[in-house]
Amino acid sequence: MRIRAFTPQDLTALTDLTIETFRPFYEDSFRPLVGETVFANQHGGWRDDYRREVPGLHAPERHLYVAVAEAEAGDGDGDGDGDGDGDGDNLAGFVAWSVDPDRRNGSISHLAVSAQHRRGHLGTALCEHAFAHMRSLGAEVVEIGTGGDPFHAPARALYERLGCTALPTAVYYRQL
Repeated sequence: MRIRAFTPQDLTALTDLTIETFRPFYEDSFRPLVGETVFANQHGGWRDDYRREVPGLHAPERHLYVAVAEAEAGDGDGDGDGDGDGDGDNLAGFVAWSVDPDRRNGSISHLAVSAQHRRGHLGTALCEHAFAHMRSLGAEVVEIGTGGDPFHAPARALYERLGCTALPTAVYYRQL
């Protein structure tokens, strides 16, 4: 894996990966849990929300950063996706973070790893990359949030392995 800074050419693949990664949460976890009315109100347009949100994740002038992980060649076609078609789509994951220099705080807002690259410590490498960059900008503390549902269990386990401390919270929804 090679971790590098985001470039504008990454935007489509980054958006697609974000939607692919979080589809199971919205469609298979959140929607059945809260019902159609709450789902439609809170996240009915989640795909479009990401299409609007992802382009703004990298804005260094506002202390917002994205790093992407590229799969290395070796899958037979040189594009890193393992399908043999040479389509050039080798984005394996990404991390997005921000730094508040005045407060010396960092925050990871997004972490996504493609399904074929999970369980290979790529999430750890991406987080460590972001942590190092935050430290270089003077951050002393990092915040990472995730859900308490089964879908987010791997993220919670990762953050605990990275030495993060969980702060229990609860969010409740109810149709009126």
